[in-house]
Amino acid sequence: MADEFIAKEGRPATIAFVAAFLFLAAAVALITGISLMFPASFWNGMWDLNRPAYLEFEKLGSISGIMLMALGAGAGAAGIGLLRRKKWAWWSAIALFAINGIGDVAALFVGQDLVKGGSGVLIAACFLFCLTRSKVKRYFDQLPAKASLQRPPVQ
Repeated sequence: MADEFIAKEGRPATIAFVAAFLFLAAAVALITGISLMFPASFWNGMWDLNRPAYLEFEKLGSISGIMLMALGAGAGAAGIGLLRRKKWAWWSAIALFAINGIGDVAALFVGQDLVKGGSGVLIAACFLFCLTRSKVKRYFDQLPAKASLQRPPVQ
């Protein structure tokens, strides 16, 4: 019955929403990483939006740009994988949002910024809630219809 439900319903809308968010996060991380690795005056307007973040990244040196570009590549790959119904991408998205939420909890205690940390925890929790719904989990637990037809017979 669950197989029929997934076959009739197709991809849950949650998957496209989460993938779109991951693509946006990937773009932001890649642009930020590139701007740190290759500083130029045209990035100044972007960094004026969050000067304290720039100063913190600048203290870390080029490793911050490399890490952000890696994060961007990972988020983008997870978004593509989710749309292609890859179980590893589901696990990657779970890990990304869980780590992000843990970071925001830590920021609540270290930075004492209730609004920023609290909203970050809430947003990460919402994504984790959406990704762990039974319909979404079933979608990734089932093989696509084409793949199930291509399996060799069990002997």
